[in-house]
Amino acid sequence: MESFKKFIPWIVVGVLVLWGISKYNGIAGKDQEVKKTWGDVESDYQRRSDLIPNLVNTVKGYANFEQKTLTDVIQARASATQMKIDPTNLTPEKLEQFQQAQSGLSSALGRLLVVTENYPDLKANQNFLDLQAQLEGTENRISVSRKRFNEAVQGYNTAIVGFPGNLIAKIGGFTEKGFFKAAEGSDKAPEVKF
Repeated sequence: MESFKKFIPWIVVGVLVLWGISKYNGIAGKDQEVKKTWGDVESDYQRRSDLIPNLVNTVKGYANFEQKTLTDVIQARASATQMKIDPTNLTPEKLEQFQQAQSGLSSALGRLLVVTENYPDLKANQNFLDLQAQLEGTENRISVSRKRFNEAVQGYNTAIVGFPGNLIAKIGGFTEKGFFKAAEGSDKAPEVKF
């Protein structure tokens, strides 16, 4: 019995080490989930970006079409595709910059689609209708990806801020990640004029 008492501290240390390793691996797994869901977000934004040249080229075929609107879409796409974020550094500030670039593109696309209402031939063009449907589907994908990303960030942030996970997170160098937030002004309904 006396010899067993000598091993109790070692057993306790061993259990604590195993627990720490398990906790660290759990946080690391959540970190990887955040990175994966960020990749999904980027992939969906890339899909939208890839569709835009086809949409612009289809619309260009209509000589009367407003050139400024097309130029705005092309410039907004260029700006949005230049903004990249390293998934290991998903700070709220970086996400805000990324979101602003993407919002600019969304706004330009919205103006393009509104202006096309004045062109009945364009609205009836099957190519245009297909591209418009693909863009709509892509916007839905983006929304779902952003929601999943925020859920992954919530799970990760919760794991690293609660005790005793915060101790393991500090030791492992894990820091909080930022969420996607609504674009400024999106709390107000857009004004529709006919």
